[in-house]
Amino acid sequence: MITVTEATATAGALRRLSEAGVSIWLDDLSRRRIESGNLAGLVESRNVVGVTTNPSIFQAAIGSGEGYEEQLADLATRGVTVDEAVRMMTTADVRAAADVLRGVYDATGGRDGRVSIEVDPRLAHDTRATIAEARQLAWLVDRPNVMIKIPATKAGLPAITEVIGAGISVNVTLIFSLERYREVMDAYLAGLEKAQAAGLDLAGIHSVASFFVSRVDSEIDKRLTLLGTDDALALKGKAALANARLAYEAYENVFAGDRFTALAGARANPQRPLWASTGVKDPAFRDTLYVEELVAPGTVNTMPEATLDAAADHGDVQGDTVTGGYAQARADLGAVERLGISYDEVVQQLEQEGVAKFEAAWQELLDAVTKSLDSKGVDGE
Repeated sequence: MITVTEATATAGALRRLSEAGVSIWLDDLSRRRIESGNLAGLVESRNVVGVTTNPSIFQAAIGSGEGYEEQLADLATRGVTVDEAVRMMTTADVRAAADVLRGVYDATGGRDGRVSIEVDPRLAHDTRATIAEARQLAWLVDRPNVMIKIPATKAGLPAITEVIGAGISVNVTLIFSLERYREVMDAYLAGLEKAQAAGLDLAGIHSVASFFVSRVDSEIDKRLTLLGTDDALALKGKAALANARLAYEAYENVFAGDRFTALAGARANPQRPLWASTGVKDPAFRDTLYVEELVAPGTVNTMPEATLDAAADHGDVQGDTVTGGYAQARADLGAVERLGISYDEVVQQLEQEGVAKFEAAWQELLDAVTKSLDSKGVDGE
């Protein structure tokens, strides 16, 4: 639990980030974090106004077993399947976190105070199953401040439209390319139009589009390093920021356009860009790089705790660092392309790897829970 003294010492940079229009969300969740009061402490002292989860986060939390022993024993006694057990545990954590953040949700009119939970990553290429899973998760969590995470695969796009059209708030995840991001915004607007046609109140529907950052640098910088020329090495650490800044430019254009303006008249909310994967992977870079250099109004930055701590400790937040940089961003991505590194190839690879990594983490979680259920069942006989 963060103390009052720590809160006073570290509030400056995070407060400035919030004042600049950036919502700070925590990219982590565990039962221990909730029950210890740590999550409530982060909300109170570090400007945290939301939580995101993913299969890797749940695999780390539940795979350890800490805090889940009693529920695992009950689930084993009931003889549930491993898939049901995992969903009972993950939705319980998200429901409890949503309750912690309910005050933020009420105070911001539903804009923040959100907790995200992802559809089964094995369904990433199955539109109908993704829609059914999203509806089921919204029903299981049963909190107005839940967001259902749907991957921005080709199959995910029509699912986004259908789920938004049903009045369920969505966090679109695993966005790497500018083209796919435009398709995501289009899917969101189509969902709002569908919801409006069904007579739903658009004011209650919210969405964020999770645009991944550090993984872009990791892949492109690896290729720049292999080239090894001075021109190549000078571009390291620039591609991800350029990609994100151009995504924000696209967001500005779409949500200032006639299509959204018509929906805004019916109280629709814009789909905010969310900067995901903001933990810096390269130790040569400042550990707050993707916080300080992606400050723009109407955005969300979801941070792993180490990045949140770094921003609180030594973050240098100087206001908007995005909207004036579009020309330089295009120049940086163009320079990468001229060196023979294909942007389209990189972002397609990253999407495929992103889905595969979440599938692998989910399978590891299923395996760990299977082992726990088996041991509990034996002990209970």
